[in-house]
Amino acid sequence: MIAFIVRRLLQSIVVMLAVGLIAFSLFNFVGDPINNMVGQDTSLEERAALRERLGLNDPFVLQYGRYLLRAAQGDFGISYRHRRPVKQLIAERLPATLELSLVAAILALAVGVPMGVYTGLHREGFVSKLFMTISLIGISLPTFLIGILLILVFGVMLQWLPTFGRGEVAAFGWWTTGFTTASGLKALIMPSITLALFQMTLIMRLVRSEMLEVLRTDYIKFARARGLTDRAINFGHALKNTLVPVITITGLQLGSIIAFAIITESVFQWPGMGLLFIQAINEVDIPVMASYLMMISFFFVTINLIVDLLYYAVDPRLRVDKLVAGGHG
Repeated sequence: MIAFIVRRLLQSIVVMLAVGLIAFSLFNFVGDPINNMVGQDTSLEERAALRERLGLNDPFVLQYGRYLLRAAQGDFGISYRHRRPVKQLIAERLPATLELSLVAAILALAVGVPMGVYTGLHREGFVSKLFMTISLIGISLPTFLIGILLILVFGVMLQWLPTFGRGEVAAFGWWTTGFTTASGLKALIMPSITLALFQMTLIMRLVRSEMLEVLRTDYIKFARARGLTDRAINFGHALKNTLVPVITITGLQLGSIIAFAIITESVFQWPGMGLLFIQAINEVDIPVMASYLMMISFFFVTINLIVDLLYYAVDPRLRVDKLVAGGHG
């Protein structure tokens, strides 16, 4: 187990070093950082002095190592557009993205898994066909179109929910949350549904297909022959074995929710990391773009590592394979 964790940690570090190289290259190959930081009235001597002071004349490897060291300490430089440290901008925007992603992931799991189990157990029923139709719509329609339709119906026509923004938020230190205010909770409903719909339908279809596959296996037939109740077979045996691939896909999708919240945040003007990244692209704000790339990669690597460890803990076949391999070695 320890060797497995160490190996996965080393792989994660290699991935982060590669991503750090790409992020650092943005500074060197997308425009001149000095031109982005000073005005046109700055003299050539002042530009050369600033370049020397920032260490831009140092060898590439030295600059790369210095960038990684600062990034590990949370220092991503100064935003060209906002003239403020990037870590301050991230600290302001990160709570909004994490709260939206967390609610969307819980919504997708809380609705997707029961729908998948139900459609797997009652595949010919009317409700199951209705769920499958809804899932087809959820997969087929683009996220931005779902968001716009929700805004049109519930924001413009019915005027039940706010059409943009995060509502009122309460501050607890540097963390701001909308969970404690009524307007914050109302503002969260439509963006979270928009972000969760695709993941929910994906989880529902995955659970359904796994349930159908497991219910056809021999040990389920033996369990029925032993006289076990349908409840014990469906939820004690079939669902338990269905959850192994669901854990993997759900973990990977959680990273996708955080990374691809960009579209939802843009549609609803949700003040999170995704909206900040879109604005950074429009303004060629390289420090913000590079820090976003590093942070999203860190989320993906961390989530994948947790998923691998959970997979290792849940599936005994992996542990057996490792023991056999160790015995042969």
